[in-house]
Amino acid sequence: MDVSDSSQLVGVLGGMGPAATLDFLHKMLAATPARSDQEHVPVLVASIPQVPDRTAAFRGEGASPLPALLASARRLAEGGAGLLVMPCNTAHLWFDELQAALPDLPMLHLVDAALAEAVEVAGPSARIGLLATDATLAAGLYPNRTPAGSALQWLMPTAGEMLDAVMPGIVAVKSGELERGAGLLRRAADALARRGAQALVLGCTEIPLVLTRDRSPLPVIDATAALARRAVAWSLARRAASALPA
Repeated sequence: MDVSDSSQLVGVLGGMGPAATLDFLHKMLAATPARSDQEHVPVLVASIPQVPDRTAAFRGEGASPLPALLASARRLAEGGAGLLVMPCNTAHLWFDELQAALPDLPMLHLVDAALAEAVEVAGPSARIGLLATDATLAAGLYPNRTPAGSALQWLMPTAGEMLDAVMPGIVAVKSGELERGAGLLRRAADALARRGAQALVLGCTEIPLVLTRDRSPLPVIDATAALARRAVAWSLARRAASALPA
């Protein structure tokens, strides 16, 4: 890639939270078949943790994150990004507004990436457990985007499990209490497995930091990793196209 050519440049709108953004970048590296520095995907990152809390905003208890999301997205666009990705599930509640404000900057939807992998891993009619913030669950972000032609059956944590395990687990991860977060989220995953889930979607980008494949009672669909693979595929396809003779 010529340094003046930004057609392959992936813009990462991150900071929600910082550890999840770093995890996403690690997963992009892992998904890239590179043998040298120059073969890796070019990435521009805006990691601004001061974006207002997405769950609080959804509840009507805090400021909207949209202005801060737009500011970061515009910085990435001005920096030459040809694609925008957000490694934060709940932030996708404002995806449509972001895309409408920046119609010339394509965006990949994290939930679409995760759902495609859920169908591939577990089948189009599987019973899927979903671990996510209460805002993501209440908004129906995942069920409402179930791919056409599939009939995924969604199993959600109970209100008590959200209050006692899922949300405290996510907060613990954000606070750096990884072992405590892992224990709480494993408890919620075990409950979904007992109720018949066949696979588990990790629908908050903090969760894969502690609930890995070897610590989960079920096969996992890591939304962060799914988005990373799609972002890498987009950039590599642009690179291949640019290498074709005119």
